[in-house]
Amino acid sequence: MFLGNTKNQKPGLFGLKNSNRDFTQKNAWGKNCFNSSFPASLCSYLHHRNLENIYIKLNSNLRVEHSNIDTTNFYGIDPQSDNLFYAFETQFTPYQQYLIGTLPGVDLVTQARDTGICLQAIEIKLTALPDNTTCDLSEEFYGCEIVVRPDTIVYLACSIAETFRQNPSYIKNLAGENFSGISDWTEPDCVIPYIPQMINVIDSIALSILENQKPFLMQPIWKTEGKSPKLSENCLDVFVWSDLAFTRLFIDLAKLELNAFGRIRSIARHTRTIVWLFRMLYDFSVNSSFSHRRIIDALSYNTKNDKAFAVSGRVTHAYMRADS
Repeated sequence: MFLGNTKNQKPGLFGLKNSNRDFTQKNAWGKNCFNSSFPASLCSYLHHRNLENIYIKLNSNLRVEHSNIDTTNFYGIDPQSDNLFYAFETQFTPYQQYLIGTLPGVDLVTQARDTGICLQAIEIKLTALPDNTTCDLSEEFYGCEIVVRPDTIVYLACSIAETFRQNPSYIKNLAGENFSGISDWTEPDCVIPYIPQMINVIDSIALSILENQKPFLMQPIWKTEGKSPKLSENCLDVFVWSDLAFTRLFIDLAKLELNAFGRIRSIARHTRTIVWLFRMLYDFSVNSSFSHRRIIDALSYNTKNDKAFAVSGRVTHAYMRADS
């Protein structure tokens, strides 16, 4: 993967010929850069080896299923093309039309060099396998922790909204008048009774666009031998989550609570994410845009906004495990 610093070579990563990072500079190899540069290179390398990424999609039963996606379809361009530009931590400008305010950056935007057109917005989560909740289990139960930032939910809402750009009122019609009784969106007691209905609307939205779900998040795994830092023999792979499959990470947690207790008891981070996503999509359905910063800042429910939510390896294992 690493292109060594030989007489005729500059330091670099496989496939990343054109990007907004200078790999001859030390700061391009720091954690904040490496965690997105290395996965982008890994996808390119898999393509070079005629290997595909594992694609996690949503099916008509609202469950995830595995298929494959090659890196060309994922990136929107052949990763070996000289026309590909890797724009890290950049705005995916086609989504600006859905937002009031400044569009946040995304981990990676693939662009066509000749036209400057943005091809794909990609969130990246480089994850360790196993995490600290599964490292003491047998290998078949290993899992990865995923920590999600608020801006990821903004891009998720935009990805779904784009599918409805010609008919945003479709979402409003699904929601109906069911939420007019929320007198104060900032108060948990006013919102909690409506969260099951929000889940139903998001599920209905997902089912209506199953054929249009698209790659959203790249999750490479970096597998070690249990708790040790030593890499396993087969240590690397890449999972790609579709936008709709990604919603299961927080919606299914809320459904577990509903099944166990018959109600949502409080607004935890994963349930707050449901409220954020619903409100973004609902505002889009009314105004064709939404104020992501206002929604995130106002609907904090006394929990810090440093992250949207996190799921441990015990949770992600169920979605990522291979069929036996």
